[in-house]
Amino acid sequence: MKKLIVLAIGLFVAGAANAQSPIRLGVKGGLNLSNIVKGDGNNDFKTKVNPGFNAGITLDINLIKGLAFTPELLYSTKGYKAETAFGDFTQTTHFIDVPILATINVGGSGLNLVVGPQVSFLTSTKNKFENGFGSGEETIIEDKSDRFKKSLVGGVIGFRFDVTDKVDLHGRYSLDFQKNNENGSKETPEYKNQVFSVGLGLKF
Repeated sequence: MKKLIVLAIGLFVAGAANAQSPIRLGVKGGLNLSNIVKGDGNNDFKTKVNPGFNAGITLDINLIKGLAFTPELLYSTKGYKAETAFGDFTQTTHFIDVPILATINVGGSGLNLVVGPQVSFLTSTKNKFENGFGSGEETIIEDKSDRFKKSLVGGVIGFRFDVTDKVDLHGRYSLDFQKNNENGSKETPEYKNQVFSVGLGLKF
C-alpha cells in the first residue's frame, strides 16, 4: 500500500516536472455525499448517503487554449449507511484518491468540464453499529487486512466554475469501475463506491 501511494505521488510530481506549459499549484476541499452500488453478492439491504469530506492539492497544466491537464492528490472519506433489522450500520472508508483529469473550457467562459480516470488507495475502514442497547466500532487498517481491495480504478466527471483566476467552485460525480472485493457476504458485501461532491478550490 505504501509503495502504491509513493508511486502515485511520484506520477503526480513527474507530470508537473515534465510539463512545458505554465503550471499552477492549488488546494481544494469539499463535501462528499457517498453511497455504494451493490454487486451480486449477499446484498439484501438498503443503503443511504454517508456524508464525508475531501481535501488535497491540485495542478493546472495548460496544454492548449481551452484544454488543461489537471491531476489531483486527495484525502477522501467514502462509505454508506444501512438500516438493518438489528440496528443502524455505518461504514466509513478512508482513501487516497488520484484523479487524472482533463479540464475543458466551455465557450471561453468560467465554466469548465472535468473528466478522467481515478485511482483510489484504501488506507482504513471504520465500521460502526448502533441499536437501542448500545453501540460498537471496528477499525480495519488495510495494510494488515485482506478483506478489501487495496486499490481501485474508477472515473470522474463534473464541472469547475472559475469565479476568479484564483478561486473556483466545483461539483463532480465519481464511480469505481471495480468492486471492493470478489466474494461478498453480509459482513463484507460486494459494492462499488459512488460519490457526489461539491467544494472550493484556491490557486496560487
